[in-house]
Amino acid sequence: MGEKKKIFFFIYQLGSGGAARTMLNLLNNMDLEQFEPTLITLNYEGDYEKYLKKEITFIKLPTRRLRSGIIPFSKIIKKEKPDIVFSTIPNYNLIAIAARLLSGHKAKNIVREAALLGTEGKRNTNLKIYGLAYRFSKKVVALSEGVRQNIIQNYKVNPKKVQVIYNPVDVENIESLMKQGKIAEEYQSIFNDPKEKVIITAGRLVDDKDQATLIHAFAKLRKNISASLVILGEGELEEKLKKQVKALHLEDAVFFVGFQENPYVYFNQADIFVLSSKREGFGHVLTEALAARIPIISTDARPGAAEVLDNGKYGVITPVGDADALAAQMEDALHWDDEKRNQVTEKGWERAVSFRAEKIVKEYEKLFKQTIDQ
Repeated sequence: MGEKKKIFFFIYQLGSGGAARTMLNLLNNMDLEQFEPTLITLNYEGDYEKYLKKEITFIKLPTRRLRSGIIPFSKIIKKEKPDIVFSTIPNYNLIAIAARLLSGHKAKNIVREAALLGTEGKRNTNLKIYGLAYRFSKKVVALSEGVRQNIIQNYKVNPKKVQVIYNPVDVENIESLMKQGKIAEEYQSIFNDPKEKVIITAGRLVDDKDQATLIHAFAKLRKNISASLVILGEGELEEKLKKQVKALHLEDAVFFVGFQENPYVYFNQADIFVLSSKREGFGHVLTEALAARIPIISTDARPGAAEVLDNGKYGVITPVGDADALAAQMEDALHWDDEKRNQVTEKGWERAVSFRAEKIVKEYEKLFKQTIDQ
């Protein structure tokens, strides 16, 4: 064996979002015979830190401010001399590139891009900055084909630099967490009524996720079916969404259960999973729902949802922002018999396996090696 390749992974914190889950899945599945991964974050306590393998070196920069992290980060690069500095999320990619340039070390930057900035006709002033900065990276990883096209068109990045690698999903871990986990005591009664159907969603409570349309659709559905809606996640729109629920007199049927470290045990006991997003770069939660063997109804959140569900092959797709269509599809799915439900969920699980962490991590490892050899 030659010398191990040193890879720095940079993210602001190992918190509760999809980017953090991707980092965790990557780090925990790296081949430690070939690679020496190091995780670098700002000075936060992240929800997922305790799941990081003990063998992974973990460094926290002595600041919570992004810009203040550049100098200490550059000093670590200079001292440790990694082969690759891998980062994710646009602003953090800028910091990783700046720190590497400042270090004077010949490490190569690879940035991961999940965002769809500049779509919907909005010209984002940051696009030019990201596009310029990404010229200093050797590769840009897009987490879907739609995101790749957006990077090429809106960021003006050389197409040869941009490679699609889907998000890794730890299928086995999801299966064991579903079996081992327990629903918090205060929410158990929601899932215990055999006559009551349970619809579940998960995601940050922000405009892009459009839980408001889901709540409207749920109000329509409740006229025909006895059901509960469980909303996992936190975010700036929580109070506004709760006011909407109150205005629709749904307080006894819509439950905001916040961030749950193990959402899969909730998925497992619900009847259907619904994603109501306006847009998704990938739709990581959809792959997790597929792995949890729950039927999915999703808006046509471009480009990710359509790619993950293969335009409706692995889940029902409805138009973005259409509460009537969403209500109709939810009602239809809740009437499926066991045979139909099992067919749909087994097919979905097979799709989830195509995103299995071991397979996706091998694609990253290949990319790291090729970039080092360039």
